[in-house]
Amino acid sequence: MSGAHSSLPLVPARSWSLPPEAVLEALDVELARGLTPDEARRRHHHYGANRLRETRPRHALRILWDQVASPIVVLLAVATGVALAFGERLEALAIGVVLIVNTAIGFVTERRALRSMEALRRLGRVIATVRRDGRIQRIAAEELVPGDLLVFEAGDVLTADLRLVVASRLQVDESALTGESLPVDKRVAPDPEDAALSERASLLFKGTAVTRGSGEGVVVATGMSTELGGISQLVSEAEPEATPLEVRLEALGNRLILLTLVIAAGVALVSIVSGRDLYLSIEIALALAVAAIPEGLPIVATVALARGMWRMARRHALIERLSAVETLGSTSIILTDKTGTLTENRMVVAELDLPDGSSLAFDAAAGSIGAFARDADLVDPAGSPLLLESLRVAALCSNAVLVRDPRAEPPGTGDPTEVALLYAARAAGLERAELLERAPEIREVAFDSEAKRMATLHREEGSVLAAVKGAPETVLPACTRRPGARGESSELDADGRAEWLARAEALATRGHRVLALASARLPDADAFDFEELTFLGLVGILDPPRAGVREAIAACRSAGIRVVMVTGDHVGTAQHIAAAVGLCDPGEGGGSPPLDARALPPSDALSEPEVLDLLRTRVIARATPRQKLELIALFQRHGAVVAMTGDGVNDAPALKKADIGVAMGRRGTQVAREAADMVLQDDDLGTIVAAVAQGRTIFANIRKFVLYLLSCNVSEILAVAVASFVQGPLPLLPLQILFLNLVTDVFPALALGVGEESRASMREPPRQRDEPLIARRHWLRIFGLGSAIALSVLAALLLAVSALGKSGREATTVSFLTLALAQLWHVFSMRESGSGIFRNEITRNGWVWGALVLCLALIGAAVFWPPLVAVLSVAGPGVDGLCLALGMSLLPLAVGQLGLLLRGSGRRGRAVAAALQEPA
Repeated sequence: MSGAHSSLPLVPARSWSLPPEAVLEALDVELARGLTPDEARRRHHHYGANRLRETRPRHALRILWDQVASPIVVLLAVATGVALAFGERLEALAIGVVLIVNTAIGFVTERRALRSMEALRRLGRVIATVRRDGRIQRIAAEELVPGDLLVFEAGDVLTADLRLVVASRLQVDESALTGESLPVDKRVAPDPEDAALSERASLLFKGTAVTRGSGEGVVVATGMSTELGGISQLVSEAEPEATPLEVRLEALGNRLILLTLVIAAGVALVSIVSGRDLYLSIEIALALAVAAIPEGLPIVATVALARGMWRMARRHALIERLSAVETLGSTSIILTDKTGTLTENRMVVAELDLPDGSSLAFDAAAGSIGAFARDADLVDPAGSPLLLESLRVAALCSNAVLVRDPRAEPPGTGDPTEVALLYAARAAGLERAELLERAPEIREVAFDSEAKRMATLHREEGSVLAAVKGAPETVLPACTRRPGARGESSELDADGRAEWLARAEALATRGHRVLALASARLPDADAFDFEELTFLGLVGILDPPRAGVREAIAACRSAGIRVVMVTGDHVGTAQHIAAAVGLCDPGEGGGSPPLDARALPPSDALSEPEVLDLLRTRVIARATPRQKLELIALFQRHGAVVAMTGDGVNDAPALKKADIGVAMGRRGTQVAREAADMVLQDDDLGTIVAAVAQGRTIFANIRKFVLYLLSCNVSEILAVAVASFVQGPLPLLPLQILFLNLVTDVFPALALGVGEESRASMREPPRQRDEPLIARRHWLRIFGLGSAIALSVLAALLLAVSALGKSGREATTVSFLTLALAQLWHVFSMRESGSGIFRNEITRNGWVWGALVLCLALIGAAVFWPPLVAVLSVAGPGVDGLCLALGMSLLPLAVGQLGLLLRGSGRRGRAVAAALQEPA
């Protein structure tokens, strides 16, 4: 039907008050077919993309204005005006060039970083499931149009306004629109025409979350036409997100600007009092202010964060909130689910215990479709009627579908447990489709999370077959008989049920998920009530540990990060997996035994020993969503920075509560992904570890950049200030200061900001949540290294005059070269104290070597290229002057390396002492 009309159909007004058939007819769409691709394109062209009005990316002119309005540009503009006022046209031109170059570097760098971050955000496209052209398809939610048939289930976030046409036990959380915290029931029947928004049970709204059931709806509004779009009209333009790190950097920069202006004013005053030229004194003060202001701080923060996000994206970790990048580096505890994170989330049947007491193993990897064995001897399923009957019931009591290719990955669609059962049934020659032809399904008694069982009823040979599967503790009590190996049937009494429950418990302690299978013969479907069942055996299903998890947990341990498994599974299953992945290895300090959350009182009623057990344990089983919230709060109260993984609707509150919420990208629901700070696109614990390492690296890179930049600025201030106070010759001229500010403050510093991950980053404990970017020890290092560089510059100036007999310009050129080279070599003093002198994160950073080559070329041009020589007022220093500058520039590097060696030996000594004090 769709596409038959040349004009677009009108979306019916008050669609909630119309029957679903009337809405479908008005939108010219058939329920069984949906829109055709051509019609969908036509409507998309008319209605536009299904998205809310987004915050517009910062325009290039806005970025340029922010650069022009910075303190550095203001000071350069003032310096240009001063030069013109005193008739120094060449210097005014030179300062103007510096102003333009500095602004251009800031503009290009920030624009590229912002483009990178915007591109990253585009990676997180929301996917919708629709019926188009008679087929179920997954498309980008932006492509939805009025008339599309959207298919959804529990855990999905709705991406358009819908008129409900099919519903099964449907509940939706509409708190985003109505503020009502409880989920609301939805139904297909029309509502009154005057129903309020919160009373329209037949409508579903964009941005709300399905918490139970499933259904289908026809799209009646997209984008800004939705109810959520109407609300977003009230919001004009959101402020760009600023991370705590960026706020701290801005505050640091503002304090340094104030301090620098005071120092520059003091230097100018002393210079004037000592009899220097007024213009020179003012220009020196302005140049000092320009050199000392760390104008690159916000730029490098943006660059480092954006580059770190790209690296995380390459490792399948998509950052949803920029502030999470900083918090990652201080993560001290990872609370992780078991399924899909520590394990493969690929359920396979491992063992079948048949009702005659025999046990069969199933190897899903054997042959092309798997094989059964008893005591290592292969078993032919055709010769085991009990095995065939058990697998037949398991295949019938299912909603999963296997693909034809047995080597396909995944092997089927549906619940992984049911897929595993169907795969085992296929190995026995049983296909569900063929079984349903002989025993058509009448109805299904859906799985109930409280009863933990389900059944399907089938018409077979004039009677009704009930196929039942579920948790042993709920199925076995309903079983009264069991078949024998030769077709006979015997009573299953209380002792027999207890024996099978004990066998189920034993299976669970070996890490299996255990299901009981049963059946019943009934005269009609209405007679079924989970009573008088025939027990058909137990199935042990295993989710194998993921490859690389043991190594990831070991990496966390060496980094001082605790990994705690919090799962709703059986204690035995959790303990088995924990041991398999090295989480509870007693030889590595496995903490207290696994805890059963069912035995724990509420968090506010915990005794001191119970709190200590919780803080020490690494496995918590049978945990509820509420207990996960309480556990996060408990760890946070004790100073931990908590990362929490989750995938379901019920995990969303815990993901929001955690310092870092980590959602699973493959199996996670949209609700979980939207509540999270980070999405793992591969559901791998190792990806979290890599992201934590990257978070630490980003913070360390920014700290290195700040240390480098401030120590270079301190060296310039001290060198000029000391020379002014003692009324000696100036080691640097104003334009030389500006040149160095442009060269050595930009390229090596930015190279530090984008450095690769340090090998030592995951061998240190996590930093404290409130640790400042620049602590007291860092300030001591800044002034110590800055003083070493300043003293070497002043010593070079003194030796050039007294020992080499250089003239004023030649001597100043020697001190200029000494400072320039010392600042370049100074980048190697930014390595970690425990790293090698020649092999470390700085020497492995290709950007650093590129920056050094570029800067050396520019410094060479400043001394030997006539146009720059004239502008900077330098003179040929001669071979002896070059050797003096080179030699004196290496002294601060030697001081810095000696300090790192002493600091590293002190740290190793403390580590050895701590190790010796550890109890055996």
